[in-house]
Amino acid sequence: MIGTAIAGQKFDTSSILNAPLLDYLIRHSATFGRPGAGPALALSLVLVAIVCAFTALCYAELASMIPIAGSAYTYTYATIGELIAWIIGWDLILEYAVSNIAVCIGFSAHFVDLFDWFGIHPTAKWITPAYLPGGLSDLAGNKIYDPGWHMGFNIPAFLIVMLITVVLVRGIRESAETNNVMVILKISAILAFIIAGAHFINPSHYHPFFPNGWSGVLTGGSIIFFTYIGFDSVSTAAEEARNPQRDIPFGIIATLVVCTLLYVGVAVSLTGLVPWQSVIDDAAPVVNALKRLSLIPGGSSLRWIRLVVLFGAMMGMISSILVFQLGQARVWFSMSRDGLLPKLFSNVHPRFRTPAFSTWVAGFVVGLPAGLLDIGTASDLSNIGTLFAFVLVSIGVLILRYREPERHRGFRSPGGPIVPIISVAFCLLLMAGLPILTWLRFFGWLLIGLGIYFFYSRHRSEFAN
Repeated sequence: MIGTAIAGQKFDTSSILNAPLLDYLIRHSATFGRPGAGPALALSLVLVAIVCAFTALCYAELASMIPIAGSAYTYTYATIGELIAWIIGWDLILEYAVSNIAVCIGFSAHFVDLFDWFGIHPTAKWITPAYLPGGLSDLAGNKIYDPGWHMGFNIPAFLIVMLITVVLVRGIRESAETNNVMVILKISAILAFIIAGAHFINPSHYHPFFPNGWSGVLTGGSIIFFTYIGFDSVSTAAEEARNPQRDIPFGIIATLVVCTLLYVGVAVSLTGLVPWQSVIDDAAPVVNALKRLSLIPGGSSLRWIRLVVLFGAMMGMISSILVFQLGQARVWFSMSRDGLLPKLFSNVHPRFRTPAFSTWVAGFVVGLPAGLLDIGTASDLSNIGTLFAFVLVSIGVLILRYREPERHRGFRSPGGPIVPIISVAFCLLLMAGLPILTWLRFFGWLLIGLGIYFFYSRHRSEFAN
């Protein structure tokens, strides 16, 4: 997503639907796309980190009010009630599914780049999505596909999620050692890119630093928010911390600081290596930038750095797909167990003891769109769904402060109502940086969810019984 956040998106025709909501409210005009942050993406990343810090503090307070680990759905079901829990659960399905669609598309781009490293060049028809809003061009600028739909299917994106679905149905246990190895691989790949790229930075690429002003910074933040999804998992340990009031804020802030420093390092390096406009609609901008530079005199050493970055990025994306597919299936399972979805979704495989039906549904819900859609469309839906869930969590904290002030909290966010209010305001600000079309799609998703709830779920839930 870093390519879209830096360069934005361009379309052949202007439309109100393509304009970021806040941009349209200020200018009242259609656009040919949306602006990117350019080199100022570093500021966008800091802005998003601040938003995440406030939201995570609210999440930690809500999580500490019940003595079990779980997701935002679990916490709201136990503390606020069924309707809000349904909305958040429906949002989480959108978050997990659509974010994994985007990750699968990114994995495919890196997988194809790995083929290219070995001199293998598959036909474009079967390695690109069928929908390309900005068209597709090669590194030399030659147009391969015009904007819109074309005959094709992103086979690597489909196959990776199907393979992981098989693994999840058979059962997998995540160990701390495996997770640590994956984290080390990902960080090593990032550091390799930053260190190697530092020798090839062209300072002229940083001018202008704000090519699209603060509108670009906000839009870039709304897009790049995708990279922070999952940070809230730190807050779920509130009940396990020895000193929650000290340990939880420290853990959240330390996590966000480390991630932001790494992200900013990648953004600064990438925008210094290649012109920021050149990464538009690129699902693998980092490795493609290394590819361009490896072809210039003195850049041959970057060929091997490119391979290291490719391997680290692909391992990182595989772990992300696995965790999010696991989480998505568990949300379907939990909502079915509570009576909000048909019991079929909570069926357990007789041999592997896993929610096999939910896992397969999650696999196809992600796999088929991953073969058809572009990465920008997928990430926008994931971002707006996640931000809306965070808004509800923050409002839920305010409601419970008023309704149940004496209820035990292992952790209480500091500053009284200030933190939840700021969290809501900043999340809405980032949502306003997303296109109007994304808002319409999101409202459509919510209406479908509310229709299912009022016509099916509320009559069969645990509360109804």
